Parts: sequence; C-alpha cells; structure tokens
Amino acid sequence: MNFFAQSAWVNGQWSRDVRLTAGKNGLWTAIAANQTCQPGDTRVGVVLPGLTNAHSHAFQRAMAGLSEQGSQAGDNFWRWRQAMYQVALNISPAQLETVATWLYAELLSQGYTHLCEFHYIHCDPKGNPYADGAEMSWALVRAAQQVGIGLTLLPTLYQHRGFDRQGLQADQRRFAGTHESILAIRDQIQHFAAQEKRPHLLHAGVAIHSLRAVAQAELEALVEASGQHPIHIHVSEQQKEVEDCVAHTGLRPIEWLCEHIGLDHRWNLVHATHTISTELEQAAQAQAAVVICPITEANLGDGIFDLITAIDTKLHCSIGTDSHTNRDWSAELRSLEYSLRLTQQVRNVASREATGYRPTGQALFEMALRGSSSAAGLPLGGIKVGERADFFELDPQANPLAGLTEESFIDALVFSTPSNKPKSVYVAGEIKTTDMPRVTALAVKTMHGLWQGT
Repeated sequence: MNFFAQSAWVNGQWSRDVRLTAGKNGLWTAIAANQTCQPGDTRVGVVLPGLTNAHSHAFQRAMAGLSEQGSQAGDNFWRWRQAMYQVALNISPAQLETVATWLYAELLSQGYTHLCEFHYIHCDPKGNPYADGAEMSWALVRAAQQVGIGLTLLPTLYQHRGFDRQGLQADQRRFAGTHESILAIRDQIQHFAAQEKRPHLLHAGVAIHSLRAVAQAELEALVEASGQHPIHIHVSEQQKEVEDCVAHTGLRPIEWLCEHIGLDHRWNLVHATHTISTELEQAAQAQAAVVICPITEANLGDGIFDLITAIDTKLHCSIGTDSHTNRDWSAELRSLEYSLRLTQQVRNVASREATGYRPTGQALFEMALRGSSSAAGLPLGGIKVGERADFFELDPQANPLAGLTEESFIDALVFSTPSNKPKSVYVAGEIKTTDMPRVTALAVKTMHGLWQGT
C-alpha cells in the first residue's frame, strides 16, 4: 500500500510531499520526502504517527465520572479503590468485551493506534478459575479485533493484599493467580497471534500488580520466564505505598527492584509518581522506561511525576489513560506540562536543553512516541522504515489549527483546546472506522446492567 502525504511528521520534524509504502506485514518499507504522487497512491493530508496508550484498565471505563463524591471522612485513592473493586467483582466476560470495545473505539478515534492492557481480572465472580484461564483475556482480544486497534495484553500477577499481609481480601478474589497461570495466558495469546498471522497487531507480555501484591519468589520466577517480552509494574503511585515498602524492605520501590531483581529494557514502571531523582537515574541507566498517566494521577490525587529529571536523564517515557476518565492523548500531555508549570511557576517546562529547546508540544509528543515501543514490545516508534504503519490525519481547517503553520500544529493540538479528532486513522497501513452510535448504545445498556448489579 502506497500513501502520498501532503506533510508527515518524520524523524521528529515535518516533511512535505512524502511518499509512504507499507508492506504486507503492516510495517513501513519505504519513506521519501519531496516526491510526486504516483497512480494508485492513496492521498492523505497532514499526518502524525499513531500513539500507544501504554496503560489501560478497560473495565474502569464503566465507572468514569461515577466516583466524584466526597464524604465527611474525606476521599483518597484507597476509598476510590473500594468502588473500583465493586465493578471488578461484577463484570462478566461479555460485559467486559462490550465496555472494552467502546473504550478502544474511543481511543482509536483520538489517534491512539495501540494500547497496553494491564489486566488482572482472571477468575469468575466467586473467585474460582474459569475452565479457560484466559476467559477474561479473550474478551479484550476480541474487543481489540472488532475495533482494529493494536493490543499488547499484560496478564497481571496479583497475590497478596499488602506487605506482610498474605493472600487477597474478599473483594480482590477475582485477581488471584500464580506465575504459572500468568505465563499460560501470555503463551495462549502469543500462540493465537502467530496462528492468526497477527503478531504485528497482537502481542503479550506480563505485569506485576505492585511490590506489595506479589511474593518475591513468584516475582523472580515470572521475570525469569519472561524472555524478551515487556514487563510492567505499578510502582510508587502513592506515598503510603512507598512508606510501606521502606518499612518492610528498607528500600524505596525502584531501589528495591534495582538491587534485588535488576531492571533492563523490558521494564515499564507505571506511575513512578513518588520517586527521588536517583531512582529515575537508576531506571534510565538500566534502559527501563516509565509510563505516566497524568490525568488519572490527578483524578486519584496521586501526585505529580518528576518529568524534569526524566527528561534530563533521557529516561524513556510513554503515556497511558489508566482509569479512562480521559481518552485524549493531547489532554494527558497538557495535564503533565501544566501540573509542572503550577508547581515550578515557570512556563514550557518540557522545552529544555535535553530536548534541544524544541517547542513544548513537540517535545512531549516525541517523548510519548519514543516510549511506545518500550511499552508495547513492538516497533511503534513513528513514521520510520521498520516501524508499524500507524498514522492519523489532521484537519488543518479545524479551530485549534486554523490559521497556523504546520510547525505549530502539535503545540496547538496540545495547548489550544478543544483539540480536534483526526479525520482518519490508519493501523498497520489500513484505515479503521467504527460504528460509534451502535457501539455506544451497547455499552450504555451494559453499564446500566452492571451498575444495577453493584
């Protein structure tokens, strides 16, 4: 498939009259600027590479906007978690598939072309294993296939309620697993992807819910058997989590991982909100990456990620929408930058020496793009030969972009709101469309039934 783009974001800058060739494997095979359109080329306008949503809990889309009431006792992450457990306890495979299809269609329509699903609901509502241990995982795979978005499934190991608190509490019973059961799900997904000849669209790694939720021996066994697949873990999201880790181990979470497990390019540290600079330096030196979820971290009152140290140490970072109170990548990047402007009381925080003082929106977009491959375990690094042929087409006449030159388009998408949706989205060289009214109607019906059940 050949495309002819008026302009395309290639190697971190705009190029004009770009001829793009996608092979049968869905990867870019040739890219050349200053070309002429050839017969048979598909004409597109101004295009950006698709982004990876590096952290998703699809079932939490069903509670977006429904946990915003405080109480006399106050509200925090741990109280929100109890409400989240009620959804997790009740959602069926069919309901999960419907909600995930809706969510994935929303994400695709915004320019996310791949996502990493951090998935820990494995058992039935009574806490018993399904006949097929991957029952809930298949619901997510089917949702991604229906929409046409790429998926890295991360079956998640979750065993304990906390440090020195063995076993799961009653409302966590659906999360139970062992390193063997997690690896079995991963292997099933990988086998299916190979059989269906979809390895460029469907991939699987593993995840560890958190240090507090997994025994060291099980964590070590899972990591040892992970091969070159991506490994994700929630880490340092809350102050209490860090305090408990120090009390139990004598080390902060990332310090403990570096000393006892060893980080490398497979590791993606989700949140890393409450870190000290030396921890991020250690992660960067190990070629590990961080997944930042700015709007969820704001919504849950987690805190603000140390982006300045991350940029200056050249730490790979990606973004995720996590609990899905937001599904727009531009809002995530804007929230990340604005939170730092408020705390630092300066402007254009991400436009630093380490980013070549490039415009802030471009610096943030490139950061998220650069971390995509680390998070997904697939070649998703942009419009480059050998990367997956994902891109979305902008509408230069839309209000945020009208009257601007291309050089300002990414900054306007991030900082001039409301951002406009792409005119078209392509995954692995194929245009993707969704019947959103039908998908939304099914999801609404499912949500009504789900909330009646809770």
